[in-house]
Amino acid sequence: MSHVLHDSAAPAAPTIGFDDWLQADVRIGTIVEAQPFPEARKPSLKLVIDFGPVIGARRSSAQITRHYAVEALVGTQVIAVVNFPPRQIGKFMSEVLTLGVPDADGEVVLLRPDLPVPNGGRLF
Repeated sequence: MSHVLHDSAAPAAPTIGFDDWLQADVRIGTIVEAQPFPEARKPSLKLVIDFGPVIGARRSSAQITRHYAVEALVGTQVIAVVNFPPRQIGKFMSEVLTLGVPDADGEVVLLRPDLPVPNGGRLF
């Protein structure tokens, strides 16, 4: 999430077509593992997220240490982009981009559904 603008005063992105939006595969998954990631340059956690039988479990590095404790994350549903190419972060390969928005201090707050939903469901 380090490449995302955290400024709520930033201008809106350029207009895209609906077909462009459909290229992003944004899905719901449940965190099944969470571990500290002390080797990361910015405080981060290593996550394994289950996106259901079609996509399966994928790994993600997330800069969410300010608001989320490792032991509280397992079982939490999150939203992620599942069709970006994997990114090497230190010795860890991040396979999905877990989505969040900045709080008033620029710290990540996870995007999550307010009711349980089936893993693998695609955002529309």
